[in-house]
Amino acid sequence: MTPAARLSGAIDLLCAIQNAPHRPADAVANNFFRERRYIGGGDRRAISTLAWDVLRAWRRLHWHLRADLRYRHEDVSPRLLCAAMLHFVGQPLSSIQSLFSGERYAPAPLSEREMVMLEALEGQDISSEKQPLPVRLEYPDWLHPYLVEDFGDRLEEEMRALTGAPSLDLRVNLLKGTREEALRRLRREGFQGEPTALSPWGIRLEGRQPVTAAALFREGLVEIQDEGSQLIAAAVDARPGQRLLDYCAGAAGKTLALAMTMENKGQIVACDVSRVRLDGATKRLRRADVHNVTRHLLSEGDKWAKRREGQFDTVLVDAPCSGTGTWRRNPDARLRLTEEDIKELCAKQAAILDIAARLVRPGGKLVYATCSLLGAENGKQIEAFLKRQEAYTLLPAEKRSILLPEELRQEALFSLTPHGFGTDGFFVAAMEKMSQG
Repeated sequence: MTPAARLSGAIDLLCAIQNAPHRPADAVANNFFRERRYIGGGDRRAISTLAWDVLRAWRRLHWHLRADLRYRHEDVSPRLLCAAMLHFVGQPLSSIQSLFSGERYAPAPLSEREMVMLEALEGQDISSEKQPLPVRLEYPDWLHPYLVEDFGDRLEEEMRALTGAPSLDLRVNLLKGTREEALRRLRREGFQGEPTALSPWGIRLEGRQPVTAAALFREGLVEIQDEGSQLIAAAVDARPGQRLLDYCAGAAGKTLALAMTMENKGQIVACDVSRVRLDGATKRLRRADVHNVTRHLLSEGDKWAKRREGQFDTVLVDAPCSGTGTWRRNPDARLRLTEEDIKELCAKQAAILDIAARLVRPGGKLVYATCSLLGAENGKQIEAFLKRQEAYTLLPAEKRSILLPEELRQEALFSLTPHGFGTDGFFVAAMEKMSQG
């Protein structure tokens, strides 16, 4: 595809995302490219990169394009956002204008109004001290008090790290081979990767690389999984022969890691409220050669949990949450999150924790995790849980997982952030259910 055709593709993708405000952008993008199979891999990456750059800079781009009072209340179109983004990554306005030629596969020419708005960007940086802090750091205005409470004087550096692009992390499946073997095979196939600093099974690749086309991915030697997510599995410390419950398993990313540490011995039950997510796990489990997992679809009125109270050595609750820790990967989520969502999620998390607490055997372990940065969903949630559930205490130091690096074993609960650890944002709390009498 020509650069102009790629630009048209990015504009069309952003339009599709705007027209599906309740669907995650990555799901819209998957459908977008599925319907356009003629678009090759390199072109898909170029189109996605521009679209995601726009999403990551959404508030700043709008602030610049509406700086002129004449345009303060006008809608800003995806084509104008893409043009502005190209300017801020260094393309001259004359070059941008030539891409909007109206010729075959190219966007229609820029209007006089669009040119005036773009010309006003000359000499400007995308981030400006004149921008309000929530605009400059790309988060909703209402979220500011939460972030000030949670981060204090670290707010700017933590939130700035969330505006960048994420790394691509892989988890080596030790059921199929070693990290050293995976690194050798990656290099033979043209991928440059290095061992992760914190996860004992991780490999980090820089940039967007088509790793799903690699033979070692198709064979199940590696899975795509952020290093922080791998550390949740490490904190669970699943052992061969145990009985585990992954209560909010989704598409089984952490289930796969747990099965690996259990060496396929013992039993894992993967539960979720979504049949689509559970069905999607089947292919991943098969590819990874995992065969100690059964799946269960949770439904309203289901008696499954009641019949299994006190039966599991460990229960992992990877709770539904705001997803604020994944904003590097899912920048569109910033635009959808509301304060009411936080309140509803906190209530749901508390209810799930109380159900999960009953499923752990005496002396067993409950691990709570989120991909949120917010204390309301993390530390405060655990503080309230421990007050409600007197049978539980934070896991003592001598029982914490040796799979975790020493700096994370010092506390029974820990937080990860892009700024502090180079991972997505995660929170983990490990608790123990006291033995009876």
